[in-house]
Amino acid sequence: MYKINIDLVIGIAEAAGQAILEVYNSQPGGETVTIAYKPDESPLTMADKAAHTVISSRLNALFPEIPVLSEEGKSVPYVTRKNWKSFWMVDPLDGTREFIKRNGEFTVNIALIEEGKPVLGVIYVPVLNQTFYASLNEGAFMKNASGQVMRMKANPFSETLDNPVIVSSRSHLSAETEAFIARFNNPELISMGSSLKFMLVASGKADVYPRFAPTMEWDTAAAQIIVEEAGGKVVIADTDFPLTYNKENLTNPFFCVTGTSSGQ
Repeated sequence: MYKINIDLVIGIAEAAGQAILEVYNSQPGGETVTIAYKPDESPLTMADKAAHTVISSRLNALFPEIPVLSEEGKSVPYVTRKNWKSFWMVDPLDGTREFIKRNGEFTVNIALIEEGKPVLGVIYVPVLNQTFYASLNEGAFMKNASGQVMRMKANPFSETLDNPVIVSSRSHLSAETEAFIARFNNPELISMGSSLKFMLVASGKADVYPRFAPTMEWDTAAAQIIVEEAGGKVVIADTDFPLTYNKENLTNPFFCVTGTSSGQ
């Protein structure tokens, strides 16, 4: 396992966030941001590209031996990356739709993957100047805009929990998610964009985040290690198997984010 100074990665994420804000704040009054479209028709902004450039260039300079797999540079052939033991998994701007809606619910996500598992993760929230971070066996933390650092702890969870706080996607609420919510007595629902949904569980502000809709590996990698180090888990739906990374198609199965079961 690489010994990484996580403060260096936090600095990279925060620098990428500032590049994003330069674009975000250049559209006063909520004017339309310049948008291109990817093959899957999801929006790609100038901010995605700016953040990708900052992150990839700085990671390559600091850690030249560790390859970078970024959403905006994901065309590395599987025949090449399948042999990677370690690599950076990056989403330069998670929550592009939230960026375009100008609701502030977008993040910069950087994770270190080793042997298919996330072992370090940083999530930066540019609008709030807030950073979430964790590394394996070191705990999970949140740094607020004042620089104050607080340890994160997920709530215990069970399927019989009454009045749970359930967090759902602002953009993707599937029939399977609605069926999951219906299992519980008197649930309270919170909607939010990007990897901030995971952070609600990791910080104990929500009990469970069911995701029964498509996601890509870069959407979840940084958040997963933070949730795990906060005492929670990110597991394939209806199993206890955690999500793994560097699959050929880079897509996640449906999954559920919770605290650990009571008594664990």
